Amino acid sequence: MIYTVIDVETTGAGNKITEISIFRYENDLLIDEFTSLVNPELPIPDYITALTGIDDFMVAKSPLFSEISESILDITQDAIFIAHSVNFDYNVIRNEFKSIGINFNRKKLCTVRLSRKLLPGHKSYSLGKICDVLDITIVGRHRARGDAEATVILFKILQNQPNAQDVIQSFLKKDSKETTLPKHLKQETFEQLPNATGVYYFKDKKGHIIYVGKGKDIKKRVLSHFYSKTEKELNLSRETADVDFELSGSETIALLMENAAIKHYFPKYNQASKRIPKAYAIFRYQDRNGIIHLAYNTLKSTPQPIQILYSIQECRQYLEALCKEFDLCPKYCHLQEGVAQCSHYSIQSCKGICKASESKALYNIRVNQAIDYLKNRSKDVILKQQGRNENEQAFIMIKNSNYRGYGFIDINEQINSSEDLERFLIPQKDNIDIQKIIRRELIKL
Repeated sequence: MIYTVIDVETTGAGNKITEISIFRYENDLLIDEFTSLVNPELPIPDYITALTGIDDFMVAKSPLFSEISESILDITQDAIFIAHSVNFDYNVIRNEFKSIGINFNRKKLCTVRLSRKLLPGHKSYSLGKICDVLDITIVGRHRARGDAEATVILFKILQNQPNAQDVIQSFLKKDSKETTLPKHLKQETFEQLPNATGVYYFKDKKGHIIYVGKGKDIKKRVLSHFYSKTEKELNLSRETADVDFELSGSETIALLMENAAIKHYFPKYNQASKRIPKAYAIFRYQDRNGIIHLAYNTLKSTPQPIQILYSIQECRQYLEALCKEFDLCPKYCHLQEGVAQCSHYSIQSCKGICKASESKALYNIRVNQAIDYLKNRSKDVILKQQGRNENEQAFIMIKNSNYRGYGFIDINEQINSSEDLERFLIPQKDNIDIQKIIRRELIKL
């Protein structure tokens, strides 16, 4: 077997390489080594310097990655790429090559995954902890050469375990997911995930849902969690023993399903999704000249909101749509501030109220029509959506301005009214997050 054992140190943010060390082995004999500091061309954060000892001064006169790229390509040529948490080191190096226009591809082997398989039962498989247990001395922890040398010794110990060669060969299979799947997750469970839109549920060994997510491609989205090396994703991977899913057809219904599941199960790893978004409102007022304005502000600062939205961008999109629909003035809809006359890049339909070439009365009539439209447009709406398969159509139902839920219908069903849809409705609860999702769809109408 020809293999290279590799470790990199990086800047943390941006993951630019600051040091790299590579040991090349053929038939377990060391035949080459390459170790170098690397100039990342950006500042090294203080916390990284505290961890590794590598600072800006040390790398200032070191070679750029582009200057050592040929050496890295040569030493890793025709060899298996081995590292502790291999996807981190591999992806960092691959991205560095990508930035200089070179495609880097090598077979990979992870000593974390191998350790879990061949040396089961340890509380932690971090390099420092597993080396402590196995009496491997790391000379220069958190430096590339020291960590790479320790990984070499660890790999040799792993090679001497019973069935080691069979396990290694299974991990090296082209289609094997063993290098990325969590320890407790069976490969057959992962393989049954679909390449389709919907929601997925990570479960622990007791069957408790610990994370809910959604994706256009469930299988790819689930796998992306296992590639990430953030602390949250690593902890999530360690606890994941099962993954379940539900198809949604459309991305919007996936968002609604995801939100409902989070509100129902309160999974421990969905903390960010539990936060309540900041609310804004569109409102009207009349200036001293008698012209009615449409504007937006935070909901707390708006005593009589006409429409509630959940971002400034949504407010502006809504007002732009109203300007185009009712020939309103961007200046008096507060899309342009501090101008004498409107000159919006995409709205050319103003009839001249800002130039005093249109009467206030006519302009105000159209503003009131727009306000009535805002108040009434979302009372009863059926939003058609893509179904979960080609023989199905989906829908989202809003009645009396309240979200009622979603449903799925066979395309051969005869539907003549919203009442006919009730039979297929999957009732859901309304909440602020749901309203935000629905408003995005309504803006598209």
